[in-house]
Amino acid sequence: MSSVVDFERVERLASLMREAQSVVALTGAGISVPSGIPDFRSPGTGLWENVNPIEVAHIDAWRADPERFWHFYGNRFQTLEGKEPNGAHRALVALEARGKLDAIITQNIDRLHRRAGSRRLIEVHGSIDTSSCLACGATYPIGEVRRRLEDSDISVPTCDCGEPLKPDVVLFGEWLPQGALEEAYALAAGADVLLCIGSSLEVHPIAQLPSVTRQTGGAVAVITQGATPWDARAAVKLDGDVVAELEALVALL
Repeated sequence: MSSVVDFERVERLASLMREAQSVVALTGAGISVPSGIPDFRSPGTGLWENVNPIEVAHIDAWRADPERFWHFYGNRFQTLEGKEPNGAHRALVALEARGKLDAIITQNIDRLHRRAGSRRLIEVHGSIDTSSCLACGATYPIGEVRRRLEDSDISVPTCDCGEPLKPDVVLFGEWLPQGALEEAYALAAGADVLLCIGSSLEVHPIAQLPSVTRQTGGAVAVITQGATPWDARAAVKLDGDVVAELEALVALL
């Protein structure tokens, strides 16, 4: 990943943000790649490169074969263990602290925004921080879920009631939490600038947020490596090193 920064484009984005009353960030997997967490679709490294997500990360897969489901998610927990927020996460914290960023809407489940110190955070796809029992409603923190997974004879963490636990993340085939979705849409509608960072902008319904911002008169900035459906319509497109670009943005503001 190149660390070369297009300062002309970063300055254009900084100018938009200086004039904005409300700036909101929408983040996807790409912001966590510098922390050592693979994204989903990059050739050779993406999480879906060698596995069909519908077979292992669908709510029906969890119901039909929790052991296969937890084999995948147990590995996912291992992938995320020990990972720390990177400079891009910290740059957004700095922008929020300076009053330049109202909120972060994230598609990520990795908890890194929260660990970096972001205050207003809408986790529209949930978080691996907890897992719950859909039978009795009990909830367990990730450390306890790991322990139960390791102690299980069938490699499935179970509730005290005996039923399998489900990570508190939105799986394929599930609806997004209504409250989080409504808050995300309201923030996008009120944003003068929507920063789309590390997202392919292809996963719906969150991929509709840039349209919501544009329809209410706001500008969309895309800070993502690779092509997105919004590249031609964005007020600014940055596609270099996300850490270097956001740190440069903080320096200009």
